[in-house]
Parts: sequence; C-alpha cells; structure tokens
Amino acid sequence: MSDANKILLPTSLVGSYAMPQWLIDRDKLAGRFPPRTRARELWRVDPEFLEEAQNDATLLAIRDQERAGLDIITDGEQRRESYSNRFATALEGVDIDNPGTALDRSGHPNPVPRVVGKIRRKHAVEVEDVKFLRANTDRRIKITVPGPYTMSQQAQNDFYDSDAEMAMDYAAAVNEEVRDLFAAGADIVQLDEPYMQARPQKAEEYGLEALNRALDGVEGETAVHICFGYAAIIHERPEGYSFLPQFSSCTCNAVSIETAQSNLDCSVLETLPDKTIILGVLDLSDMTVETPDVVAERIRKGLKHHPADKIVIAPDCGLKYLPRDIAYGKMKAMADGAAIVRKELQ
Repeated sequence: MSDANKILLPTSLVGSYAMPQWLIDRDKLAGRFPPRTRARELWRVDPEFLEEAQNDATLLAIRDQERAGLDIITDGEQRRESYSNRFATALEGVDIDNPGTALDRSGHPNPVPRVVGKIRRKHAVEVEDVKFLRANTDRRIKITVPGPYTMSQQAQNDFYDSDAEMAMDYAAAVNEEVRDLFAAGADIVQLDEPYMQARPQKAEEYGLEALNRALDGVEGETAVHICFGYAAIIHERPEGYSFLPQFSSCTCNAVSIETAQSNLDCSVLETLPDKTIILGVLDLSDMTVETPDVVAERIRKGLKHHPADKIVIAPDCGLKYLPRDIAYGKMKAMADGAAIVRKELQ
C-alpha cells in the first residue's frame, strides 16, 4: 500500500473471531484448555459437510469485520480448533495418534503432539485459507500461523537432543509456510508466540533465534503476537510483559500486544521504536461492550509513547471465546473509537 493511501490507525482483529454455535460446541471449547492435538469432537457438523460449514462461517466472519468497519480482515480462524493445533498436527515427525503430555502456561498437563522424528512441513496448511479470504474481500488481509517457539513448548520431545534444536526445525517449517502464504496473496502474516511471555528464559535462550529463522528471507509485512493468554481461560494478568523489549532484535515488522485488561503501562512501547505496534484496546474479560470513547482513551494512552503512523488498533487477543453479539459489539466500538482518534490527529 502506498503512503498516500495509508490509513492512519488501521483496525484489525488479532486473528480469531467468535465461532457460531451451529459450527462448534462452544461450551466444550470453553470448558477446556486450547487443544494442542486434534479435537474433532468439538465440531457439530458431520465430516462430509464440515469444509462447507467452515467456509460459510468464514464468510460470516469476513462480513462482520467489514460491516464493523475494520481495515484489515482475517478469516476469523473459523477452521481451527485452536490457534496452533491445525498447523502443528500437520507436520512430519509428529505422532498425533499417540499424544504426549506437556504443561500448559497455567501449569496444567495437556495432551500435545509427540515428536518422534525430524519436524518437516509435508505440504502447505493454510494456503487455501488465504486464497478463500483473498477471493472474498477487497480489503487488506492477514493470516496467522503458530510460532516455532510456542509450538516447541506445546510438544513432547521424544526425538531431538534439545528443545532448541527442535524449535529450529519448527522454524524451518514455519518459514516455508509463511513464504507460501505471501505468494497466495496475504498482505500480512502474523506468528503467534504467547509462550515467549509465559516462558521468557527459554525464549531468551533460543526462542528469539527460532523466530528470526522462521522469518528469514521472508518478503512481506510480518507481525508477532505475544499475550498473557485468553481471558476466558487465564484470569490473572501480570502488570507488565516479561518479554517485550527483546523484540527489538526480531526481524518482524510489527509486535501485537495487549493493554486493556492488564491496564499496561504503555511507556514500555518506547523500547520498540522501530516496530509497528498492534495495540490491544479491548478487554476480553469484561462482557460489557466498550463505548467508542473508552476505546479512544486507550488508544491515546498508546499514542503518548509511540507514533500514530506505527500503530494498528486491535483487541487484546482473539475473540474466539466471546459470545457472537458481544464480539461484534466490541469490534464495532473498536473501529468507531479508532475513527474518533483518527479525526483528532487529522
């Protein structure tokens, strides 16, 4: 997009949008931690009709985003049981029929892919998702992929000498996918790396190196999302990030953070002067729909510490677990709040 056509404070989802009850059992989905292995029992639609149903839900998600006034459109992740498992279980070297166990970020054991051989990408996983999204909106589009470090933390390593070595092979697989996603028409590709916040020591040791390997040689606008976890599942919020200034040495273009629920001190944005900040301004723990004025005030907090031409407005995290009417209301308030501040700046 040329600078002349660039929208100030563009709006976007982090990735996911609320999923319809007719598509997935939302009560079962909300009553467990995000699945790391396949969880086909969550879908309400018979396998022979599932792809068509997911396409229809994706169209609804696209139209809701457009109707709310968002500038950058995602597919709402309507084809995924979680943000990470669809990609992570499609790789070579993973035994998904005999899962392993790993601790979730909350400290609870969770079934995870068991790595029994060298991690390789067998085929493109999300390319058709991008093509479908590109064919059904004329706005800029973003697609998300789980990051290599987070996938390495959501697996049981029964093959590699070290988790660091495993993370680098995850990174090579992600790199191949990201290149294909841009070739398929994506404007922005975002890597989701919540475990860099949850486990910052290992992220320092090898996570950032793996992330940069995943982005190596990629031409296109890239982002990394780092959060405190879904509000519906992780209720306590720290006051600040344990791993954020380190992203100054990441080759990504943008970093996606949450500020609303945690009431984050936005002065931390000053540690990332060269990055675009995807600023989370919707509190997903509160089922009250924010007013546009509340959203505008949260945006102004960020603007005190980062230039307006390097800020994208977004929710704190994915809208996956919100009731659909509340998800839409919050999304609309976000777009309207951004419009208020945009007008002030212009």
